[in-house]
Amino acid sequence: MTQTATPVALATLDDLIQRAGGGNPIRVAVVNAAQAAVLETLREAARLGIAEPVLIGRPTEIVEAAAAIEWDLDPQAMIEADSDVEAARIGVELVQAGRAEALMKGHLHTDTFMHALLGNGLRQPGRRVSHVFLVDVPDYPRLLAVTDAAVNIVPDLDAKAQILHNAIELMHMIGLERPRAAVISAVETVKPAIVSTLDAACLTLMARRGQIAGAEVDGPLAFDNAISERAAHEKGIDSPVAGKADILLMPDLVSGNVLAKNLEYHAGATAAGVVMGLTVPVVLSSRADPPEARLAGLAVAALMYRAGIRLPVPSPTEAEPTFCCSPQPESACRPMEVR
Repeated sequence: MTQTATPVALATLDDLIQRAGGGNPIRVAVVNAAQAAVLETLREAARLGIAEPVLIGRPTEIVEAAAAIEWDLDPQAMIEADSDVEAARIGVELVQAGRAEALMKGHLHTDTFMHALLGNGLRQPGRRVSHVFLVDVPDYPRLLAVTDAAVNIVPDLDAKAQILHNAIELMHMIGLERPRAAVISAVETVKPAIVSTLDAACLTLMARRGQIAGAEVDGPLAFDNAISERAAHEKGIDSPVAGKADILLMPDLVSGNVLAKNLEYHAGATAAGVVMGLTVPVVLSSRADPPEARLAGLAVAALMYRAGIRLPVPSPTEAEPTFCCSPQPESACRPMEVR
C-alpha cells in the first residue's frame, strides 16, 4: 500500500477536491448516467481535471438529462445500455479491459450495481468488501470516516477488524498518515452484555499487538466521547483517540447508516461514499445525494487510484461467489471459505 503523507489534517471534502484537481483525470465509467444531478457532478469533475466520464445508459435519456443542465455532450462519451443490469455489466467490462479506472453508481438501485461488481471478478483476493462514508461535518475540525454503513450488516469481530483495516487504508490513500480510529459502542466501558464493547476492547488490544496497523485505535467509546474532547474530559477518559477521532467504526450497518444520514440531514454534513476491498475505486452514492457529495466521491476515487489501486491479473483458480442484493449478507462480503 502506498501512503502519501500530508503536513496538515484534512478538514473538509473541499480539501480533497482541491487535492484531486489539476492532475491526470481518471476515466470513470458511470453506470446509468441519465440523471441531471449525476451529469452536473461529472461536468464539474471534468472541468476541475478530476475525471473523464464514460456515460453508460440509454443515450436519448442521457442527452435529455444533459439538456436540462445545458451540457452539450460528446456522443463519443456515451455507451448504450438498455437496462440497469446491462449498464452495470458494461461498466465492469470497461474497467476489466483497462478502458476505465474507476466506477461510479448513477441513477440505479445499489443492489443491481453491487451485484455486478461483486459477482464479476472485481474483488481483491482475500479482502472483505466494505463501505466508507467520508463525512464533512461543519462543526467538526476534521473529516470523519464512518464505516460500515452500507454493505456489512452485523459484522463479527473478525469482520470488524477487516472493515477497520479498509478504513485505515482509505485514510492513508487520501493523505492522512496515522488516523485515529474510535471503535463505537453505547458506552465507554466493557459490558459483557453489550457485545460491541467486547469487540471494541479486542480490537484495541489487537492494534496494540500489531494485528491492526497504521492507526491509533481505541474503544469502546461512545459517540460523544469519540468526537468531543469536553465529553471525554468530563468522563475522565485518557485516550489518544477520544475527542479527535478520524474514523468511527460502527457496531453494525443500521447504527452506521443512521449516524451518517443524521449528520447529513440534521447537522448539515456532506457525505462521500466509496467501496473498499475491490480492485478499482468505486463511488457509491445515494440517488438523493447532492452534486457536491458525488463530486467529493469522485475526488476520493481519483486519490485512491493515484495512491496505487490497480487491477491485478485474474487468477483462473479463484472462484468468486455471485450476489443479488445490497446490503450484503455475511457470506457476500468476503470470498467463500473452502472447507
